[in-house]
Amino acid sequence: MSFLAARRARNSRASGSASPARTARFARRVGYAAALLPAAVVTVGAVVAGRSDRARAFWARVDEPDPALPAVARRPGAGRLLAHALVCVPLGLLALIPVGIEVLFVLRGVLYGLVDQGPYDHSWGGPTLAGAWITHFLVALPFAAAGLGALWLIDRLRSRLAGRLWGRRVGAGPVFALLVSSAAGVVLVIAWIHQL
Repeated sequence: MSFLAARRARNSRASGSASPARTARFARRVGYAAALLPAAVVTVGAVVAGRSDRARAFWARVDEPDPALPAVARRPGAGRLLAHALVCVPLGLLALIPVGIEVLFVLRGVLYGLVDQGPYDHSWGGPTLAGAWITHFLVALPFAAAGLGALWLIDRLRSRLAGRLWGRRVGAGPVFALLVSSAAGVVLVIAWIHQL
């Protein structure tokens, strides 16, 4: 049984019995995606400093390599660790967009009344503070959910690309998705800057 088939079987067993486990897995993936850029930079530094063992241990906790792989594949060398970290840099930069959306959700949705002191005459949901606060929270809620979904997808893509780190074949699909999503992120950031 291949690694991916075993993971799917494990996930399907877990999905039927333990919703908290699925939620924890989702939160872990979102957290890994949010911390992807610093993790990639630290990995590069660790490899350059000759501490590949620490970087390898970190990525092994993140990726859970297939125990059926040969020991050589489960212990990637400095070159593969460095290549994986360099692939994670554009994904980490891309993850900054949904992380920014989550920060805006907290500041302009959850804490709206504490951040904006009014007057609320021309605010969404105004003219009262309560109406403006509730409206800003409700408008920001779907964007926050989309941001969490984007972080989950970024980590899924990183996980697929990590197959090469552990000696598995990675097809053209994940590489193409990396290129397209990176280009889309650049276009989005440029458009966002121009509208300011």
